[in-house]
Amino acid sequence: MPVETIGSPLLWAGFLAFVLAMLAIDLGVFHRKAHAVGLKEAGIWSAVWVALAIVFNVGVYFWFGSERALEFTTGYLIEKALAVDNIFIFVVIFSTFAVPAIYQHRVLFWGVVGALAMRAVFILAGGAFLQRFHWAIYLFGALLAITGVKLLLQRNKEMHPERNPLVRAFRKVFPTTPEFHGDRFTVLRNGRRYATPLLLALVAVEVTDLIFAVDSIPAIFAITTDPFIVFTSNIFAILGLRSLYFLLAGVITKFAYLKVGLSFVLIFVGAKMLLMDVYKVPIGASLGAIAGILGLSIVVSLVRPARAGARPAPES
Repeated sequence: MPVETIGSPLLWAGFLAFVLAMLAIDLGVFHRKAHAVGLKEAGIWSAVWVALAIVFNVGVYFWFGSERALEFTTGYLIEKALAVDNIFIFVVIFSTFAVPAIYQHRVLFWGVVGALAMRAVFILAGGAFLQRFHWAIYLFGALLAITGVKLLLQRNKEMHPERNPLVRAFRKVFPTTPEFHGDRFTVLRNGRRYATPLLLALVAVEVTDLIFAVDSIPAIFAITTDPFIVFTSNIFAILGLRSLYFLLAGVITKFAYLKVGLSFVLIFVGAKMLLMDVYKVPIGASLGAIAGILGLSIVVSLVRPARAGARPAPES
C-alpha cells in the first residue's frame, strides 16, 4: 500500500516548532503558577485550540485540496471523540490519587508532552508498516471492531487505574511517598529519591494514553494513510484535551450514552478498514456517519439521562 504524504520536511519542522511554542507559552506564561483551572479559562482555551485547528485545516484546504481537508476534519473528529472518553478515565485517576485541583493541569501538561512523543513514534512506525505490509490494514480493522464491541459490553465497568500492571510495576521499582509535596513529582529524602502521588497520577495518565493510542491511531489510518494528516489531526485534538477536561470534568458523567456512540464509531471504522479493498467509503460519508453517531449519542444522553443512583458494575 503506497503511503503518500503532503508533509515535506519543512512542513513537519514548522508544525513541530508551532507545537513546542504553544506548549512553552501555555506552561511558561499562562500556567507559570499552579492554580485550579476554572470554567471560563477552560472555555477560552478550548475555543483557542479548536480555532487553531480550523485555521490549520483551512490552510490544508487551500494548499492541498478538499480531500485532504476532509481527511483532517474526520481524523480530528475521531480523535476528539475518543479523547472525550479519556476524560472519564482522567476523572477516575485524579480521584483515585486524590490530586488537588491546583496540580491537575501540571499532570495533564506533562501527560500531553509524553503523548506527543508516543504519537510521533506510533504514527511513523504505523505508516511505514502499512506501506510494507498491506495485510496489516485488516489486522487494524479487526482490532478496532473488537475494541468497539468490548467497549460496548464493558461500558459500565468500574475502573481502577492504581491496579494497572505498569503502575504497580512502577511502584515496586520506584519508592513512593503517601503525601504530596507541592507540585513536585519527586522528592529527595535521606539521599534517596521518592515519587510523590503526583508522579503516580502522571504514570497512570501516560499508560492510559498508550492504551488509547492503540485504538485511535489505527482509526485515523482508516481515513487516510498520510502520516502528516494523521499526526496533525492527532496532535491538535490532544493539545485541546487539557482544557476540554476542565470544561467537561464536572458534567461528563451526564453523557451516559457517549460510550455507546464511541463503541459504534470504532466498529464502523473497523468495518471500513476490513472492507477497504472491496468498497472504499467516501471521506464525506465517513465524516457524516461519525458525526451522526456521536451527535445521536449526545442527544439521547440529554433526552434520556442515566437513572439517578445508578452505579457502574464492579470489575471482575
